[in-house]
Amino acid sequence: MKKTSSIVIITILLILAVVSIFIYKSKHNSTTVDEDARNFKFKDTAAITKIFIADKEGDKAIITRTPKGWVVNDKYNCRSDAIINLMEAIKRVEVKMPVEKAAKEGVLKIMASTALKIEIYTGNELVKQYYIGHETPDSEGSYLLLTDPESGKNYPDPYVCFIPGFKGYLQPRFIAKENEWRDRIVLNYIPPQLKQIKVQHFNMPDSSFTIDLNSTTSFSLKNAKNSEVAFDEVKMKQYLAYYQNISYEALITGMNKHLTDSLSSNKPFCIISITTTDFKTSEYKFYHKQPNALITPEHGVTFQNDPDRLYLRFANDKEWALIQYYVFGKLLITPNYFSPPVSVKK
Repeated sequence: MKKTSSIVIITILLILAVVSIFIYKSKHNSTTVDEDARNFKFKDTAAITKIFIADKEGDKAIITRTPKGWVVNDKYNCRSDAIINLMEAIKRVEVKMPVEKAAKEGVLKIMASTALKIEIYTGNELVKQYYIGHETPDSEGSYLLLTDPESGKNYPDPYVCFIPGFKGYLQPRFIAKENEWRDRIVLNYIPPQLKQIKVQHFNMPDSSFTIDLNSTTSFSLKNAKNSEVAFDEVKMKQYLAYYQNISYEALITGMNKHLTDSLSSNKPFCIISITTTDFKTSEYKFYHKQPNALITPEHGVTFQNDPDRLYLRFANDKEWALIQYYVFGKLLITPNYFSPPVSVKK
């Protein structure tokens, strides 16, 4: 009898042990899956070599690290501010909460038609893949869904994610449109690179001029009649310094063909031709912009052209951009700018 009781007790204990192990493993596996499904962050951004971003409209941006910096689609240098914002999001993204079960189906449905696809690589290895959806109702987070990079399958549950200390949603930091990644610097010359600058004013041809750089300290200024004129050396050096780090406001290439075709049929009001020391010449053509209807006349004067913005054609006439007078106006001067100070007799 005692032997039978012992067998029963041992059997019960074995059953309990198996059940306990099963429960433990189930909980452990559930926790592991849950942790994996919310592991969006990738801290080692210095190891990232490539980032792929695609939207539902067919736009794709492949951001690649090169010895000279980040490049988009093997074509253009990337804006440094955009890279900084992207890397901060990749490194610091946190999960705020899982999406409630009642809202899950609706969130996934919207994400299916609007989410960005993100792939992060170190070398040739895909280390992260996830989808960034729309913003939360309070606009302080975004819905994200992670993919298992090994199986290629999405985890079942989306999460509300955010960047600690940042108020806003994440999607704008992940740019799929190629042109929005492009470095906006259009003019960036220093005197050792320059051989000649020629400014042609077609609306006032007598105000055209040419600067020849014999060296970084020796210059000559010629008027519209190609005659040398005196100049103030300090003003000359200041003007040459203006040609560094000049950026457009927005690229409009391919965005409004009717506008660019219309501008192309007209003569620019000014052309700046820059010849570098390797004897390559680049032309920058300036066109007036129609005034905005919201611009009010000042002192009874109605503006014929937009007083704040104009258009620029550059890169061998392949590119068009919207630019600001505030940025480019200092280049569109006349020879009077360089006039030496008049000495006053005492």
